[in-house]
Amino acid sequence: MSDARLIRGTMKDGGSAASVRRILGASLFGTAIEFYDFYIYATAASLVFGPLFFPASSPSAQLLSAYATFAIAFIARPVGAVFFGHFGDRRGRKTTLVASLLLMGVSTTLIAFLPTYQMVGWLAPALLCLLRFGQGLGLGGEWGGAALLAVENAPEGKTARFGMFPQLGAPVGFIAANGFFLLLGLWLSPEDFQSWGWRLPFLASALLVAVGLWVRLSLTETPAFSKALEAQAPALVPLGDLLKSHWREVLGGTFAVVACFVVYYVATAFALGFGTTNLGYSREAFLTVQLIAILFMAIGIVASGYLSDALSARHVLMAGCCAAVGAGFLAAPLMASSSLVLVAAFLSLALLIMGFVYGPLGAWLPGLFPARVRYSGASLAFNVGGVLGGGLTPIVAQVLADEGGLGWVGLYFSGAAGASLVALALSRTSYRSLD
Repeated sequence: MSDARLIRGTMKDGGSAASVRRILGASLFGTAIEFYDFYIYATAASLVFGPLFFPASSPSAQLLSAYATFAIAFIARPVGAVFFGHFGDRRGRKTTLVASLLLMGVSTTLIAFLPTYQMVGWLAPALLCLLRFGQGLGLGGEWGGAALLAVENAPEGKTARFGMFPQLGAPVGFIAANGFFLLLGLWLSPEDFQSWGWRLPFLASALLVAVGLWVRLSLTETPAFSKALEAQAPALVPLGDLLKSHWREVLGGTFAVVACFVVYYVATAFALGFGTTNLGYSREAFLTVQLIAILFMAIGIVASGYLSDALSARHVLMAGCCAAVGAGFLAAPLMASSSLVLVAAFLSLALLIMGFVYGPLGAWLPGLFPARVRYSGASLAFNVGGVLGGGLTPIVAQVLADEGGLGWVGLYFSGAAGASLVALALSRTSYRSLD
């Protein structure tokens, strides 16, 4: 049986509605938890980590230092992709997903107990960096496995719709993370929030991870992986096979995902820090705007999933990149308009487009690789693309805004989308493609 058939699994041949709901629920809930963990760090880095974990200087320098720790996870993500991809291709999707969730959850929960710079000096940011690395390591193994869990169980003709469920974990996790911070801002005084309130979202991760582990431990292995094992023994070193035979697909996939990371982190982490410092909006007002805007990302993900099954995941991604190129030129006039309504309009547009450059990836990236190296291939391409497009984006955008204004941030936004558009246009269609 060809890999194009294997990726779709056998759910159409007897999978019950209950098993479908369990698989899609596990895929969505698991990624929502992991993205919640990831986003509470991004939000805290934008709001409080600068003065808490770094020596006093200018607010901008402290914010850049906090963004630097944010970037550490993106360095760790490809390491996690290689590590968890190895075991995901040799031992199976289920066990690997449980391990990645556990690592992410433990790292996040421990951040709640960290001392500040005023307490222990440079040990505080060192420990913060270590736990941030653990977060990135766990997330590096999460996305690829969650995407495979969905698409390798998908019936014929519904691959992208199944593949959009792990993608929906991103807006769900964002709403939970920023919603928590918004409520804390409303309930607590600024002094209490700065002193101890910011720790509560990290503590809450422990409960969410416990539920996520219970859900994932109830799953069985995907049909595609089981059939691949029947046809051929797993690769001894999946990464070696991947880079030897499928390096073009890895390279194309890596640059194709750059746009989604730049679009997302400009509209979230950078916008939150810039909006509450340079533009002078209150934390509660800007978080509310972002919570509304993120709903447009969910709409974009769902719409792109249905369009990708009707048309082509690759073509929907290319259309999204074209829209992102144009949207970058609106960043300066809307973000610097002195109107929170216009700021909200830009963020909503950017995140709607984000749905179209992100949603189809759950189907498109796994379709580039055969089942025996699919976990490694999809994870590596996605997470190396995350390094290029996400790790330094808040820092680069902040520096560009400080030195040249928001117009340069918009050009950066458009340029990243243009790079992904070229990568998608040059990507070749093979017998493994879902197109």
